[in-house]
Amino acid sequence: MSNSSKSKNKKPVILTGDRPTGPLHLGHYVGSLLNRVSMQETHEQFILVADLQALTDNAENPEKVSSNVLEVVTDYLAVGIDPKKTSIVLQSQVPDIALLSMILSNLVSVSRVERNPTVKEELRQKGIDREIPLGFFSYPVSQAADITAFKATVVPVGQDQLPMIEITNEIVRRFNRIYNCNVLMEAEAVVPKVGRLPGIDGKAKMSKSLGNAINLKSSSKEIENAVKQMFTDPGHLRITDPGKVEGNVVFDYLDVFDAEKDVLKELKAQYKKGGLGDTTIKKRLNGILQDLISPIREERTRLENDKAEVIKVIEAGTRKANEVVSETLQEVRSAMGINYGSNWSKYKRHE
Repeated sequence: MSNSSKSKNKKPVILTGDRPTGPLHLGHYVGSLLNRVSMQETHEQFILVADLQALTDNAENPEKVSSNVLEVVTDYLAVGIDPKKTSIVLQSQVPDIALLSMILSNLVSVSRVERNPTVKEELRQKGIDREIPLGFFSYPVSQAADITAFKATVVPVGQDQLPMIEITNEIVRRFNRIYNCNVLMEAEAVVPKVGRLPGIDGKAKMSKSLGNAINLKSSSKEIENAVKQMFTDPGHLRITDPGKVEGNVVFDYLDVFDAEKDVLKELKAQYKKGGLGDTTIKKRLNGILQDLISPIREERTRLENDKAEVIKVIEAGTRKANEVVSETLQEVRSAMGINYGSNWSKYKRHE
């Protein structure tokens, strides 16, 4: 088959991933996992378990990262990510990504990284000033290396991560221009249609660190308790009181998870008018979430009892990743003229 035929038949490459700092939750499910299950049918998909990037702000507690690698991959498999269609990759076990990151770090300035709004916001949230770890600061370059190493042209990200893709594409264009080549590929950012799922406490973000999440491995009782704690309308004190739907976390979740949209529309109208209690809508949401998470939890339990299967999936995906990334790095070295093995071969004596 010709090279042109191969390129026509080849699926576009998608790179996505997570930092393994805790189990995945419903925010991950609607924000990324559902898309991954769908896109593995149409793309060559690599999911990066970004343990090295997780260490950039957990270097003094590496066990928090290492202990969650199997947790996160178990979540992937339990929701339907198929290792026959998706390569699940452990970042620290693909050393050529780090080499590529070192090369790319020379193509972006400190001031450019400092202007990145995502980096600025992360620093503000974590309360880090000039004591910022260098690895954390250089995260945009590390992410650029992840993306370009796999020649990914599609990268699903949240709205807040769009500046990271901009820097990646700037680095790609600069590399290709300086070295007069087309080795690295620009990537298109894809923002999920479903917005960020709020925490059960009404805060803008469901987060592992904030403790306001419903994990995919939550027990039936944990789900029920979480729904009971959900923020509704503080002014809706009696069933007969008119209530607000906007900013009401229970309705935010029903908007995402309730398949009966006509019924939901009627419930909203009734709640706004008065005559519908918080207990009723919470009971409805609890039933929907129980039905959603129950089969995921059952599959997780099976996988937790067969960790060898999960490890096998990681090893297979990481082997494939090493082959792909090694080829990219060889092309990068050749374009730069630092592929010394081939450059020096003409000077070697043949015995």
